[in-house]
Amino acid sequence: MVQNDAFRALDRQECLRLLAKVPVGRVVYTRHALPAVLPVNFALDGDDAVLLCTSAGSDLVRAIDGVVVAFEGDEFDPATRSGWSVVVTGRADVVTDPAEHERLSRTGPASWMPARDEVFVRIASDMVTGRELGTR
Repeated sequence: MVQNDAFRALDRQECLRLLAKVPVGRVVYTRHALPAVLPVNFALDGDDAVLLCTSAGSDLVRAIDGVVVAFEGDEFDPATRSGWSVVVTGRADVVTDPAEHERLSRTGPASWMPARDEVFVRIASDMVTGRELGTR
């Protein structure tokens, strides 16, 4: 069993650096008054906001636009019992500015799912927490 002292809290910069290394995370939100989790591909925008690309009419966009959500990314190695987990909490907003949408179309993530009427959703990093599990 892993001891509690094997956990180490990560600072904001370290959290964002680690999060930028993984291509998939999970959006945690509310659907029909119940917790929901959806794996998505993403990118960091401006080194701290989480950016998603999806269909404008998707259930996800309807559920998260304008509300506070959590976003979690992680990486673990079961063989060494080590890894990290980062959670970003903040308001999710659909990018509506045409110039910003154009920029993100060139530089942002592409949806891994077929998307009609692509939109970008930005999750602000109001709160960033993380911890590392390692053998020391």
